[in-house]
Amino acid sequence: MPRELSFTERRDWLRLIRTQNVGPVSFRDLINRYGDAATALDELPSLIRKKEIRPPSAEQVEAEMDYADRMGVRLICAIEPDYPKYLRALDPAPPVISVMGQLSLLHKPCVAIIGSRNASAIGQRFAGGLATELGQAGYTVVSGLARGIDSAAHHGAIETGTVAVLGGGVDHIYPRENAELHARMAKTGAIVSESPLGYRASARDFPRRNRIISGLSRGVVVIEAAERSGTLITARYALEQNREVMAAPGSPLDPRTKGCNRLIRQGAHLIESAEDVVNVLESLRSLGVEEPRTPYEGAPFDATGAKADIDKAIGVVRDLLSPTPTPRDDIIRASGLPVSIVTAALLEIELNGHANVEPDGRISVA
Repeated sequence: MPRELSFTERRDWLRLIRTQNVGPVSFRDLINRYGDAATALDELPSLIRKKEIRPPSAEQVEAEMDYADRMGVRLICAIEPDYPKYLRALDPAPPVISVMGQLSLLHKPCVAIIGSRNASAIGQRFAGGLATELGQAGYTVVSGLARGIDSAAHHGAIETGTVAVLGGGVDHIYPRENAELHARMAKTGAIVSESPLGYRASARDFPRRNRIISGLSRGVVVIEAAERSGTLITARYALEQNREVMAAPGSPLDPRTKGCNRLIRQGAHLIESAEDVVNVLESLRSLGVEEPRTPYEGAPFDATGAKADIDKAIGVVRDLLSPTPTPRDDIIRASGLPVSIVTAALLEIELNGHANVEPDGRISVA
């Protein structure tokens, strides 16, 4: 059940998630294995063979917490009541998010509007108008503060409430041309990130950002997306998260709309107005759609007693990994080993930097 963490517990969560090679999947597995972040931190040295990998000190994390307080930034852990409900339903949820601005916007019904950075004038106009009308209808508009469609959506909903999700820290402005928009949203909107304050985003951070954009939202609207674009990654995350995917159709002669047209052919809702979006989202509410929750908890796993089996499984699992990201379930099935043993082996493989884990949990060899 959601509960407020003490100062010490929040610090331990931050220390654990700020540890090199610890991502949302390994964080979840560590908590499941050891019960809490403090115990997991104590046990990390026995799991990480690369001795140069160490959690940040308590003093380093307390400095981050103090800086966040001075900046007016909330650091919210996934177990706490103020953590957004829809985002908490992800498997796994980002363990800690930073929020600058109006936290209440994250607890209203959210809809994402995303699209091309190199957007046409008519595409930006449509995105801005759609965002304005959705805001007036009571929705918080979520996007990624990028050029083009994202910026148009934020500007359109700035008066009613809009949320930007960043790949870098909430205090890192990118692109620089959106500095004024960033400053305004920090006061009247909200800025969200999974990354530490001061962190500058690189290309590998944007899939994590995209997963949060869709994770916060009941549905995702795509306006102008090429056939190979980061926008379609967000749409894929939305489908995996059981969110509604909507797309605005475009000319077959414009390469910027080919991705949208393909989404529609594959079953995305065709939308031409805010009314179309509201009808899709309100149909979910009328059906009483809620995020799935399960009270089931597996039996406690004795990692110490299974050490020999885990060590043997590490070799088997590493041989199954390839450069192509593979779902965890496929690896477990191919191994022929118990789920708990493979999960423990994958945890150690990730912690030691021998595997790359995608935001959706797929795994590839490092």
